[in-house]
Order: sequence, then structure tokens, then C-alpha cells
Amino acid sequence: MADPSLRDELADFVAERDWAQFHTPENLAKSISIEAAELLECFQWGPDADTGRVRDELADVLTYCLLLTDRLGLDAETIVRDKLERTREKYPVEKARGRSAKYDEL
Repeated sequence: MADPSLRDELADFVAERDWAQFHTPENLAKSISIEAAELLECFQWGPDADTGRVRDELADVLTYCLLLTDRLGLDAETIVRDKLERTREKYPVEKARGRSAKYDEL
């Protein structure tokens, strides 16, 4: 996780409730997908969603993502930056700017 204090706070929260036993990588990945679906549900009937609800659902998604990175011994900042670098290579500015085409269609 990027912020050690947030990592510690999440770890304490989980430990206080003895929930680590349920936080297998598989269960955390499932939880990310479930919470992402709840986030998407905020926009189900149109582009304008309740900001408070979006914020809560997004926090749930991020929380489970951070818990999964921690469980796998990964650093969230590092994996995002590594992926960003690979994505930069796939989508060079001069080809991708202002376009939504997939990299193999640029």
C-alpha cells in the first residue's frame, strides 16, 4: 500500500475483527468484483449518480484492492507505476492522444 499509516489502519481494523482468516486472495478478488458491480450500479440508469454513494462504493473497491495487495506482499504504488509504464509503451502519445482505439488498432 502506498500509505503505511493506511495499511496499518486497515490491518488493525481487520485484526480487531479476526477477519484475516476470510481474506484469502480468492475471496478478496471476489469482493473487489462485487464492490465494483455496486459502484457500477450507481450509474445504472444514467450518468448522474449520487456522489456520496459513489464515494462509499469506490472506497469499498479501493479497500479490497489494498487488502489484496497487502495479502500478496505487493506494493500498490509499485504495481500501478509498473503497469503505467507498460501502458505508456502500448499507447504512445503521438498515436493515442484523443483516441479510444485499442493499442493494436492505433
